[in-house]
This record gives sequence, C-alpha cells and structure tokens, in this order.
Amino acid sequence: MRIGLVLEGGGMRGLYSQGVIDAFLDAGIKVDGLVGVSAGALFGVNLLSQQRGRGLRYNKRFIGQKNYMSLWSWLTTGNFVNKDFTYYKVPLELDVFDEQTFEESGADFYAVATNVETGKPDYLPVKNVFKEMEIFRASSALPLASKIVEWQGKKYLDGGLSDSIPVEFARSLGFDKLIVVLTRPKDYRKRPSKGRIYQLFYRKYPNFVKVASQRWKTYNRGVEEVIRLESSGDLFAIRPEKDLEIGRLETNPEKFDEIYNIGLTDTQKIMPRLRAYLEGEAHD
Repeated sequence: MRIGLVLEGGGMRGLYSQGVIDAFLDAGIKVDGLVGVSAGALFGVNLLSQQRGRGLRYNKRFIGQKNYMSLWSWLTTGNFVNKDFTYYKVPLELDVFDEQTFEESGADFYAVATNVETGKPDYLPVKNVFKEMEIFRASSALPLASKIVEWQGKKYLDGGLSDSIPVEFARSLGFDKLIVVLTRPKDYRKRPSKGRIYQLFYRKYPNFVKVASQRWKTYNRGVEEVIRLESSGDLFAIRPEKDLEIGRLETNPEKFDEIYNIGLTDTQKIMPRLRAYLEGEAHD
C-alpha cells in the first residue's frame, strides 16, 4: 500500500507541519511520496531525512541574524529570506541536512512552484536536495519579498500562488492513501482580491498576474475539494482547529514553539483515527 502526503505552505505557519511531521516520526508513520508547497516543501524534507525538530531548531537558532531572514537581506540582495546563508550555509554546514537518509527513504518528493511565464504550477521532482536547492527557493519565493528564481531555463515564484493544496496532482500519482496537512482551520476561506499589486509589479508576466489575482478562488476551491474527499474517505486531513496566530514572516521564536507544539499535539490526538484510516481498505 502506497501512502502519499501533501503539505500546504504558509510561511512560518509551516511550523505546524513540522510538529505534524515529528508526530509521524515518533509514531513510525512512513510515506511513499510527498508533495510540498513553499514552506511545506522546506519542512517536509525533514520527514524523509528523519530529522526530528530540525525545522524548529534552525529557525529558532538563526532568526535573529540579519543574514538569515530580514529587511537587511531584502534591501541588500532582493530576497527577504537570504539565499546564500539560509538555503546553502545552514543545510550544508550549520544544521546539516541528512541527504543520505533522504535518498534512502525511497520516497518520491515534489515541490510546487509557479511558472511566471505560463502562470501554471510546475511539480518539480527532487532527487538530491543539495544539488536541487534552487527548486526549494523557487517553491517558496514570495512575490515582492523575493527575486524571481530561475531553474532549468524557467522562471518561478511561490507555488502557493497557482496550487496551494496540490491534492489533484498527488492523486494522479496513484497513492492508495493520501494525508493532507493544512495550516488553516476548516472554516477558513480567502477573501476576494483584485490582485492589483501583481498587476503593478509583474505586468511583464500577464499569465502570472491572472493566476495570482485569482488565487483566492483556486485556494477556496482546493479547500472545498479536500473537505469533499475527506467526507468520502478518500483522504485524511490534518489541520488546526483555530487560526494559528503567527505571521508569514514571523521573527518571534516563542511563537515558533507555540505553533510547532500545536501541530505536534493535534497529530498525537488524532493518531488513532489516522492509523485506522491507513489500515483500512483503500478506496477505488
């Protein structure tokens, strides 16, 4: 039986997902494939590398440094989340990512990024995190807070703009069971937005402007689809019961602990139901 996992993004709300991941590691829950969006991809790799608490640890350790994630970095490099330090020095030297265990997991890993020229989501496979780190930057490159990221001749920004909850893609991979981790409560819906900021700064990319301006619609449709598939037993959703009170670019380490612990305890509570779902007969 093949188990798939989808991880929504949401910046530092992704610490909720790190808590979920660590509950999976504690319980010995393994997956055969993972599709992550933005922060979901950044935290999700730690499940396959089996590095409990890593996403919480390095964020708490480095958040106060201006070359990690700061206005200084944005003003000097064009990226609020610093490219060289955060995406390379941290995982390669300072809090080393376990590439060997990641590869030995045998699981398929995809990060979602928005192609700014087509306006469509690209589902980028990752075989080697160190060699393909630009995929993670592409998936999590917030408009205005980040420069456009180029990968294999294509231009990308944050995957959440085109496919925040990639359930349809994950289902196309043929998993028998699918777990979806959301970072918003069940009743959350995005409010309509005209997307004027995208029109102002990205008019060179009309397809991107169109999809980014309609994000609220595609997101809300995605949430409804999760609820529908959840009620029919075709997926298992894990989500917070109420809004996570943390900013997308939060810098308060106490908040990090709080959100992480909510994800951890939420998942511990529903673990019997999750196991029952995973051990039940697969739906056709």
